[in-house]
Amino acid sequence: MKLHAPVAPHGDLASTTQAGRQTFRRGAQLLAAIVSFIEKTFTIVGLEARKIRHDPSDLLMRAIQPALWLLIFGEVFTHIRAIPTGGEGYLDFMTPGILAQSVLFVAIFSGMAIIWERDLGIIHKFLASPTPRAALVLGKALAAAVRGLAQAVIIYILALILDVHMNWNPLALLGVVIMVILGAACFSSFSLVIACLVKTRERFMGIGQVLTMPLFFASNAIYPVAIMPSWLQVIARSNPLSYEVDALRALMLAGGTSTTGIVTDFSVVLVATIVLVLLGARLYPRVVR
Repeated sequence: MKLHAPVAPHGDLASTTQAGRQTFRRGAQLLAAIVSFIEKTFTIVGLEARKIRHDPSDLLMRAIQPALWLLIFGEVFTHIRAIPTGGEGYLDFMTPGILAQSVLFVAIFSGMAIIWERDLGIIHKFLASPTPRAALVLGKALAAAVRGLAQAVIIYILALILDVHMNWNPLALLGVVIMVILGAACFSSFSLVIACLVKTRERFMGIGQVLTMPLFFASNAIYPVAIMPSWLQVIARSNPLSYEVDALRALMLAGGTSTTGIVTDFSVVLVATIVLVLLGARLYPRVVR
C-alpha cells in the first residue's frame, strides 16, 4: 500500500509565496534605509573633516595642553611618588587619562559649531533636507572623533619621547581607535545637547568650561578611584569618562589591566553614546526656535 504526502492547496501555496515576497521586500527596504543612513552620516563627517583640512593649526594648538600635562604634571608626580598607582610608573598610569582628557576637551566644545551654523542659516538647510536628524547628530559626533584620533597620534608620539611603556599589539591599537571614536562621539553628542538647550555662544562657553573640569577630575584619569572619598567614587563610577580611561589604560599600556572589564567599559560608553545621539536628534530642531 503506497502512502502519498498531502499536497498543500493552491491557495495556501500562493499565500505563502506572497508572504515570503513581502518579507523580502521589507528586508530590502530596511537594508536600503540603513545604507542611506550611513551614507548621509558620512557625508556630514566629510563636510566637517574638510574644515579640519582647511585649518590644521587647530589640532596643533590643542596638542599644547596634553603636552603640558605629561611633561610638567606627569614628570613632577612621577618623581615625588605622591599617588599610588599599583606598581606602574605614574607617567604610564597618567598617559591614557590625558588622551581621554584631550578627546573630552576636543569633543565638549564641538557643539559651538551648531550655534555658528544656526547664525549662518546652515541649520535651516539641514532641517529642510531629507537627512534624518540622527544622521546629522551622529555625523557631527564622528567628525569630533576625527579630531580625537589626531590627538591620539600626538599622545602616542609624546609617550614614545617620554619612554612610556606602551602596548603596540595591533588589536590593542584597534581597540584604542574604537574607544577614542566612541568617547569623542559620546561627549560631542553631549555638547550638541547642551547647545540645543542654551542656544547662545556665551552661555554655551560658560557651561562647557564648568562641565569639563568636573568630568575630568571626577574620573580615574589622573588618580585611582580607590583613593577618592566615597561620595566622589559614586560620581566617578557614574562618569562615562572613567570607563573610557579604564579601557584605554588596559589597551595602551604594556601589561595594562581593566578594573571594571573591557566589555563593561565599551558597553557603558556605547550605550551613553546611543542615548545622547537619540536625545540630540530629538532636540536638534530646537536650535532654530
